[in-house]
Amino acid sequence: MKSTLCEILSEVQKRVKPSPADRDALKEAAASIISKIDLLAKDSNQEVKGILVGSAARNTWLAGDYDLDIFLAVPESGDLEKAMKIARRVGKDYEEKYAEHPYVHARIDGFDVDLVPCYQLPDASCLKSAVDRTPFHTKYIAARISGLEDEVLLLKQFMKGVGVYGSELKVGGFSGYLTELLILRYRSFPGTLEAACSWKPAETIDLEGRGKVPVREPLIVIDPVDPGRNVAAALTLDKMFQFVAAARCFLKNPHLEYFFPKNPDLLSDRELLQAIDERGSQIVLVEFEAPEVVEDVLFPQLRKAEGAAKALLERNGFSLLRSDVDAIGRRALMLFELESWELSSVSKRWGPPVWEEAHMARFLAAHPDPISGPYIEDGRAVVELSRKWTRASDLLAEELPRLSLGKHLAPAVRSGYKIYAGTELAALPGHELRLFLTRYLKARLRMC
Repeated sequence: MKSTLCEILSEVQKRVKPSPADRDALKEAAASIISKIDLLAKDSNQEVKGILVGSAARNTWLAGDYDLDIFLAVPESGDLEKAMKIARRVGKDYEEKYAEHPYVHARIDGFDVDLVPCYQLPDASCLKSAVDRTPFHTKYIAARISGLEDEVLLLKQFMKGVGVYGSELKVGGFSGYLTELLILRYRSFPGTLEAACSWKPAETIDLEGRGKVPVREPLIVIDPVDPGRNVAAALTLDKMFQFVAAARCFLKNPHLEYFFPKNPDLLSDRELLQAIDERGSQIVLVEFEAPEVVEDVLFPQLRKAEGAAKALLERNGFSLLRSDVDAIGRRALMLFELESWELSSVSKRWGPPVWEEAHMARFLAAHPDPISGPYIEDGRAVVELSRKWTRASDLLAEELPRLSLGKHLAPAVRSGYKIYAGTELAALPGHELRLFLTRYLKARLRMC
């Protein structure tokens, strides 16, 4: 029997709402960490205060999500490095990371904890760094979200299920704070989906009516605590409408699988080879060692490199179907699919109209020894030239290091990379790599 919308949402809530025991454990862990921060600050005679922020502070965290965001606030005239010194002493198992400024990522009592220095400011108009907004976000949401927490959980899980949750640049989706603002605007999970069905590019949401964002982006959600900022700035057009398409389909035919999708069955070696053969295209994978930078630095540069490589291929006559990038552990990957395996050994080069004498002279001087031509076609000079690269893999092997690839990626590529083409992909090891190839070759979204 087909489940009703209410039955589905009730089942989702059972799965995603933290149990009282989990809530108590999180509160206890957060209180213990903050107490230790305050004690360390007192012992070292520093003005540093621990503050719980994020979804844990707003009761909008999903069951099974054992992440804590704890800020170490210093006075407006204080020194963030003093907060960092304390952060390094909070847990023994930690590593230092860097976003806009350094912070500590630690594993404490079973929780993944980000310990982030910030400035304690009187209001959001005095921001000294991006992270300084977060405590104001927490205060704003906490004061308004009561009674709507379960709606936020439903929306977050739906977005996770359809692959659009996460504002990190690898994903380009919806942040947790953005989901909370959407629920505040539309008051329920179904209401948010119904509203999203009619979204168009540059859709604008301004809860406080104080927006000052002049840009045209896919979705504009004015930050209530900082009216000059678009909370949805990281959201890409494709992810926005991936959500819209899923919302339409779900409302027409609700199903639990939107929230908890099945993992795709990995293509076996035989299935992978069969898929490559059936497509009849050329699939080329470039692999190199990823530089040691955070994902929000790595992925913009991977996308930049992807764009530069695509332009190189197209300049040399190759027609692309699709491309993608990923990072798996220390492996950076760029995948290109071309319409044909090999180009002819001759290419056609169009020149200027014959009546443009000066341009004609330069064109002819630039191609003194063509295979054929010059001749005239549609009033323009034409020559046929010997093509240097007939296979995309050969072109990439020679020219990739010469492209503009980004500050961190360029040295990584120049230090060495490997290129695999066609059936060679089936011999590459690794579950995550095979998952990447499977998702690429079996790409299919819910649309209706």
